Order: sequence, then C-alpha cells, then structure tokens
Amino acid sequence: MKFIRFLCVYFLLIFTIISCDLFYPKKSQNNSINTVVDFSTIDVYPSFKNCDSIIDKTKKTTCFRNTIHNKISEQFKNHSLTIKDTIDEVVYVDVLINSKGNISLKKITSTEKLKEQLPKLDSIIKVSVTNLPVIFPALKRGIPVSTEYQLPIKVLLND
Repeated sequence: MKFIRFLCVYFLLIFTIISCDLFYPKKSQNNSINTVVDFSTIDVYPSFKNCDSIIDKTKKTTCFRNTIHNKISEQFKNHSLTIKDTIDEVVYVDVLINSKGNISLKKITSTEKLKEQLPKLDSIIKVSVTNLPVIFPALKRGIPVSTEYQLPIKVLLND
C-alpha cells in the first residue's frame, strides 16, 4: 500500500512539473529584428562637408542640392562656349553616389539641338561631376547606401 501511495505521489509530482511547462509558452532565445526595410527612402541624405553639420533634414537636403549645382556651374564658368542661336534648355544629369561616397556619371539627357550647338557639353559635365568634392553617402538605418540622383541643369545662353 505504501508503494502504491508512493507511486501516486511520484506520478502526481512528475505530472505537475511537466504540465507547468506546457501552460506557459517558451520565450524564444533568438531576438527578432525588424527586417522590413523600405529601400525607396533613405534616413539621411548624402552631404558635402559644408552641409554635414546641419541637423534639419530639409535644410541638409537643400544644402546638398545647392552645393552640387554651384560646383557644377563653377566648372561651366571656366569654359567659353560659342553658340549660333539663343539656348534655353534643361539638361538632365543622372549620377550615382555609392556607399563609399564616390560619385559617378550614369547618363546625360539633352536635346539633339543642344548637342549640335554645344558638342563639348557632355565632356564639361563629365569633368564637373568628376571634380566634385568628397561626398558623405546617404544612410539607411545608420548604414551607408548607394543613391541615384537626376540633376536638372538649366542651360541659358544668348548669342
């Protein structure tokens, strides 16, 4: 009789220990990280050294755009361009800023008329992009990422 009572207490104890484990879900030891990343946006836009101290996102973006346009227009001032007719057109320059901050020219889009009147335009733009100062790359979740930009350049020349 003592043996049966011992077995009952023993099984009851074992059952209690095992059943407690079944009622509470086990916590995963793996920490899950939110892996959904929106690659169409960036957290921090690329910037030049003179824009890096600006904290406001909008002002920093404006500083970047103004600086890149000013640097490219400075290169145009170094060249004398002769034309036959008045030109008032927009050239689109596609650039890639990689995760290391290096900038490269992807494509230049201009009209045939502009290419005829200013055959050196593409080479001037290539040199302008090559001579841009060091750029701090864009950041997504604190990680440097590559970004592409299309820069509109207004060409306004009078004969």
